[in-house]
Amino acid sequence: MANTFLTPDIIARAALANLYESTVMANLVHRDYENEFVSAVGDTITVRKPPKFTANEFNRAAGITVQNATETGIPVTLNHFADVSFAVTSEDLTLNIADFSEQLLNPAMEAISQKVDRDVLALRDDITAEVGVVAGGNKYALTNPKVAIDAGRKLNQANVPTTERRVVLGPITTADWLADDLFSRADARGDTEGLREANLGRRVYGFDPYMTQNIAVPAQTSGNSTTEVGVGFHRTAFALVTRPLALPKGAQNAAIANYKGFGLRVVYDYDINKKQDVISVDCLYGTKTLDANRAVLIKGVDVA
Repeated sequence: MANTFLTPDIIARAALANLYESTVMANLVHRDYENEFVSAVGDTITVRKPPKFTANEFNRAAGITVQNATETGIPVTLNHFADVSFAVTSEDLTLNIADFSEQLLNPAMEAISQKVDRDVLALRDDITAEVGVVAGGNKYALTNPKVAIDAGRKLNQANVPTTERRVVLGPITTADWLADDLFSRADARGDTEGLREANLGRRVYGFDPYMTQNIAVPAQTSGNSTTEVGVGFHRTAFALVTRPLALPKGAQNAAIANYKGFGLRVVYDYDINKKQDVISVDCLYGTKTLDANRAVLIKGVDVA
C-alpha cells in the first residue's frame, strides 16, 4: 500500500494529538534486571528466590535441627521482538514530509511502547486471586473504590509488602471511582496532583491508583454492560526487561533512541531499486510474572 500524506498549500504547524493509549504498566513493574541482560550472554537470566526456613524451639537435649537451604529460580527470557517498519519514497521526502519525526518516527516508536504495555498487562492471565463481584467473602463491588480494601486484604494474607502497591483500572472503572466522595472532596485528597498523567491523584487504601486504556474490555455481556478487569499488585509481581538491539554493521545510519524509557533501535536504509528509504524501529524485551501471589484481579460488571 502507498503512503498517504496531506498536501495542501498550508498545513497547520501543530498536528492533532494522536489518540494513543496511556503507557502505564510498563512504568510500574519491576525493571531492575535490565543491567544483568546488558552483560549476560544469552537471552535468559535466572532470578533467585531465597530459601524459607522455620524457626524451631531449641531443645538442648535433642540439639539443633539442621535445615536444608534450597534456592529456587525464575527464568526471565527476552521473549518479545517488536518491530515497526515502513518505507518513504523520495517524492514523499521531497514534497510531502514537513517534519519526519513528528509525522512518522514518533508514531512508530509510540506503537512499540503500546505493544510493550499491553504485553505487560497480559500477565494478568497468571493471577488467580480475585476481588469485586466474585464469590468468596468480598465486601465491595468493582465500582466502589473500597474494593481496594479487599484487594489489600488478599495481598496482606499473602505476606506481600505494604509498600509499592499499585492498582490499575480501565477508563469505565476510573470514572466510577473519581465520582466517589473519596476523590471529589478536596479536603480528603492526599495531594494536589498525580505523579504522572495516568495517576488518579491520591493514594487509595494502600494503593497508588492509575488508569490505562490498554485494559481490554470484552464484548458486551448484556445491554450496555461491559466488563473491565483491573489489577492490584506489588511492583515485584511482574518484571519487564528491555534490551536495545545491536546496531547493524551494514547500515550506516542507525541509532538507539530513548522513548518513554525504552531503548529503541532505529535503522535507516535505502532501497535503490525502488528509490525509497526504509525505516525500521524495533526493540527486544521480556515480560514475566515473578510471583502471581503478589497480585489480585479486580473484577466486576459496570455500565458504559
